[in-house]
Amino acid sequence: MAGQAPDALHTCPAKRVNRIGAAGARLGQFVARFLPYGATALLVTGANGRIGRALRSVWADNTVAGLPVLWSARRPGPGVDLAWDIGADKPDLPTGVIVLHLAGRLRGTAAELAENVAVMRGLLGSLKGPLLAMSSAAVYAPGPGELRESDAAVPVNDYGRAKLLAEQMAPVGQVTQLRLANLAGADALLGSCRPGVAVVLDPIAGQSGGPERSYIGPVTLAFVLGRLVARIVAGQGLPPVLNVAQPGSMAMADLLEARGQPWRFGPARPEATPRVVVSVALLQGLMEVPTATPKGLVDEIDQIAGWVP
Repeated sequence: MAGQAPDALHTCPAKRVNRIGAAGARLGQFVARFLPYGATALLVTGANGRIGRALRSVWADNTVAGLPVLWSARRPGPGVDLAWDIGADKPDLPTGVIVLHLAGRLRGTAAELAENVAVMRGLLGSLKGPLLAMSSAAVYAPGPGELRESDAAVPVNDYGRAKLLAEQMAPVGQVTQLRLANLAGADALLGSCRPGVAVVLDPIAGQSGGPERSYIGPVTLAFVLGRLVARIVAGQGLPPVLNVAQPGSMAMADLLEARGQPWRFGPARPEATPRVVVSVALLQGLMEVPTATPKGLVDEIDQIAGWVP
């Protein structure tokens, strides 16, 4: 019957899940009720976060790599399959369900950011299958060269330290840590522009476009994640740590100009970080990822209606 799973998956009711949180049903019961024997699913935490909302738009048919996608968030709401306060609740996850873990804090005090560690602990307590955990390139110490997965993780801020602690909790062999670079539209630059208000950039000696960063577009991110899930389904291995970005480094001024956003240089700041660029050689060995361009990144943002204010 496992071979019949892909066709059967399309028979799932369109209004699948608001009742999961409201009725207190468990995810295991949901999967058993709507999926054929032997089939599995992709469970995505943090469905209402910025990354989750982008993926929900791109994966609008709720299918990835032949699997149904189930969306989890802390609170019930439209399109949420499982209302799960990770750490406080422990749903009965079926064996083999693949989890893409997006939930967590991006900002706050050191104590608030430490919630990322508590959430990972709670997730691991329920896990019965492979885990793709969204970490961050913030675990690296910035440097002039490309940052590789084998480089020492020396985070320089509270967010990076919390993400690294969460990484270190995960069991080897079951988890792939995805060290995400800047996601165009969810980043502090393109994700917070206000029309007509000039963005102030740090001038960097020898870099006419200001600071340079690695980026990935939301549509390309969905593609990459889908290919990683497909590898898991096919029984192919994944590395324990993987940088996630498109090839190429983006100057901030070029991104703003592609967005049609006014900008100017502010005064020089000794603490400004000139360059944070990750190596994607390992990722490129698993799949072909297109090189980032300013226009391409902006176009991907615009493909997701209402995602960026």
